[in-house]
Amino acid sequence: MSARPQIVAAVVVAVLAVAAALVAGPRPPSLGPERSGDAALAQRVRDAVEDPDGYRGLSVAYVESGAVRYAGLGDDRITPDTAFEIGSVTKALTGMLLADLETGGVLRAQDTLGALLPGTAGPAASITAEELASHRAGLPRLPPLNPVSLFLRQARAADPYAGIGPDDVAREIGETGELDGRGEVHYSNYGASVLGLALATRAGTPYPRLLTDRILTPLGMGDTVFTLDGAAPPPGAAEGATPSGRPAAPWTASGTAPAGVGAWSTAADLGRLLTALLAGTAPGQAATADRFDADPGQRIGYGWFTRTADDRRIVWHNGGTGGFSAFVAFEPATGRGVAVLGDTARSVDPIGLRLLGADPPADSRSLPEWAVTVVTGFLLLAGASLFTTAIGPVRIRGRRVWGSAPDRLQIVEAALISAGCLTVARVTGDWLVVQPWLWAVACGLSAAGAVHAVTSWRGLPLVTAGGTAASRWTSLTVSAAMAVALTGLFLLP
Repeated sequence: MSARPQIVAAVVVAVLAVAAALVAGPRPPSLGPERSGDAALAQRVRDAVEDPDGYRGLSVAYVESGAVRYAGLGDDRITPDTAFEIGSVTKALTGMLLADLETGGVLRAQDTLGALLPGTAGPAASITAEELASHRAGLPRLPPLNPVSLFLRQARAADPYAGIGPDDVAREIGETGELDGRGEVHYSNYGASVLGLALATRAGTPYPRLLTDRILTPLGMGDTVFTLDGAAPPPGAAEGATPSGRPAAPWTASGTAPAGVGAWSTAADLGRLLTALLAGTAPGQAATADRFDADPGQRIGYGWFTRTADDRRIVWHNGGTGGFSAFVAFEPATGRGVAVLGDTARSVDPIGLRLLGADPPADSRSLPEWAVTVVTGFLLLAGASLFTTAIGPVRIRGRRVWGSAPDRLQIVEAALISAGCLTVARVTGDWLVVQPWLWAVACGLSAAGAVHAVTSWRGLPLVTAGGTAASRWTSLTVSAAMAVALTGLFLLP
């Protein structure tokens, strides 16, 4: 085929591929028009959602003057009794458990791990329960985890803590070396897990039962439960997803339950919690007292943070898992409180703060979130490799400015790389920051490269001059194996 028809064919196929990819490509969820419950509250919640992308369903409890109203948005199946994973909101409950046990004379907040968790030695033995509850123990953010395994689990929307039990937490804390930044507030899931284990050990009762008996049951929070070590979610629970819409597995590792793994609650239960906290009658109420400086404008008590801005004091905690987000806050001076639950991992913090009439802080993203964005961009670039390989050398005024003449094995290798990268990107990509149409463009370029490769195939050598068949076949085999392995690792459940 001559050059001009070849170019026309490539352009036509690329346009068709882009159109098809736009229809079948990634698309983040967006909060739908459905609503239930209190109509006025539902409208207030919708007004508080500045950007609906990344949300699917929301369940909200709003407390004012002792009365609770409920609203659901985006999914007409959501009721005040629909269970959502609440993630790190559990840390605030663990802080209340510490305060309640202290009030009951079971322990003191200044008791050390050496006393609370027999067998703990080394630097960790001197850590106090109070330091753990306020994230001032000098422990790392996460329990000791294999970083490669952690990355792959997060990329696959699986439980990143899978397999960690209470015995693992006890063993690891006993092997802790230096306590970096002790005395300063450094948020730690690991520390909260250790605290829950220490409280349970002192009380002689497993953590979920201890929290239920001392905090949840007195508050009437009968639908707040733990599903641990592979147990199924509560009946009728919402189904979680990433902000890009990929279904996310529940988190169930029992060793990290006190930090928020495996914890489910409802808007109705959280409304009961807020009502009691505003009335000052909740067991473990002392946990909400701010005791230590955290970030600028923030202090912390036992688990609960306090935000002070514009002479307003809001006590809060949020939570997030692979597929859910939560925010619980109350303002003692006004008698108002709010709980917002979402069935994607996109933060609902701004919605909750706006419902209380407060301005949320500027959006910020953590390093792992930016890493997903960067990886998405890399996958899109790699997905276009068939195009960049197939078109061969690009010359301007007779000078080569890009690429070299390909051979057949290079074309096959590039096709495998493109197919694998585009497949993985579609499912795992950060489509809230990276525009989904870029995936369609990468598909179009790959299709154009495929047309060029097919029409040029008969004139291509198996191996370019100067290359060796052995090295080229080896490269092709390695690329094929990597494409299959990565696709399996990222996509298989």
